Amino acid sequence: MMVKLSIIIVNYNVTQLLRNCLLSIEKYLKNISYEVIVIDNKSPDSSWGDLIPEFPKVHFITSETNDGFSKANNKAIQSAKGEYLLILNPDTEIEGFYMNEILDFSDSKPEFGCLGVRMHDANGVFLPESKRSVPDMFNSFEKLFTKFKKNNSKSYYRNDIGEFEVAEVEVITGAFFLVKTDIYNKIGGLDEKYFMYGEDIDICYTLLNHGFQNYYYGKVSILHHKGESTIKDEVYLRRFYGAMQIFIDKYYKNSKPLQYSFLKAGLKLRHKIEQIKLK
Repeated sequence: MMVKLSIIIVNYNVTQLLRNCLLSIEKYLKNISYEVIVIDNKSPDSSWGDLIPEFPKVHFITSETNDGFSKANNKAIQSAKGEYLLILNPDTEIEGFYMNEILDFSDSKPEFGCLGVRMHDANGVFLPESKRSVPDMFNSFEKLFTKFKKNNSKSYYRNDIGEFEVAEVEVITGAFFLVKTDIYNKIGGLDEKYFMYGEDIDICYTLLNHGFQNYYYGKVSILHHKGESTIKDEVYLRRFYGAMQIFIDKYYKNSKPLQYSFLKAGLKLRHKIEQIKLK
């Protein structure tokens, strides 16, 4: 039997959140052929193993080393059988019987690249990274150095698109990332140079550069316990700003030297500011 959807979840030290995520999938994915593949990225907390008998239909994989988010996803996807892939964070929860609706929408788009949905946190607050632009000199300055966001501007966070709208966007989040398996493999999957952060921006930009269209589907939502598994320390800062540096090195260093110089300086300055805040 053909599997329509392969759900890929990378776990690291968030057993209870992963359990809630898997329960939400069980509850809401009805009348659809799907599989769930969970890869544990060598969590120090081994309690995730307790979930194996609780979810016998889930395919659990153990990684011997923690090589980052991109590499873990690519490894798990090698065994995926679905027409579509859904890369899903373990700290998210599906909130409705809408997966068929999303897949029908995706099937209707001949140049479909990827799709993301509306995300909100545990307090119900909308997460603006649900819909974004590719970083450039102007929107990166806004993101890095200002709190000012014009309500209807095409800024880094696409404020010109309504929270509940359906629209083409450049960048969606890796917390809920729907893509066709053959397209994912065609473009080479997630770039494994990114350990964590930035890989979603990169793959969205890669899809655009291959002529595909990316979509924000704001009619449906997921709960994202944002930051629950992230300690904001020097390691986090190094990975986050390092990821942004990888992106601008890859896409701007040779083709857009002015933007590259500006962005490099901005990232370095902002990293320093955040380091000072930690002290």
